[in-house]
Amino acid sequence: MKTPKRKIELSEGQWAIMKVVWELQPCAAPTVQEALLKSRKWSYSTVRTLMDRMVPQGLLTTEKVRNLTLYRAAITPQQAQRGEVLYALKNAFNGALTPMVQCLLENNDTTPEQLAELEKFIQEKRRNTDS
Repeated sequence: MKTPKRKIELSEGQWAIMKVVWELQPCAAPTVQEALLKSRKWSYSTVRTLMDRMVPQGLLTTEKVRNLTLYRAAITPQQAQRGEVLYALKNAFNGALTPMVQCLLENNDTTPEQLAELEKFIQEKRRNTDS
């Protein structure tokens, strides 16, 4: 039996923080603030508050080293991407997969290699569903 996957939906700000943490972990809030300075102009206290709020949400973990708090990601990029895609599927396409895939294919320059990969994935999924 599969264990249910936790629903992960990140805000735009949380995405920005998670990308830095995934790249630099373990890292302290000042490091994250510095990495986001050009794009966000957030103060240290804003970054620290956001990161501290992400801990009980299960997005980050902390470790105290002397007087420094180090943060690590508690979720993978793939888990976050999955949450984002499922959110879009539910909200933008009312749960209908076909229109979502059609929209993605029509609005992206899809290479023949990518189409072949998608076809292979669909065939594999079809075989696993039939058995």
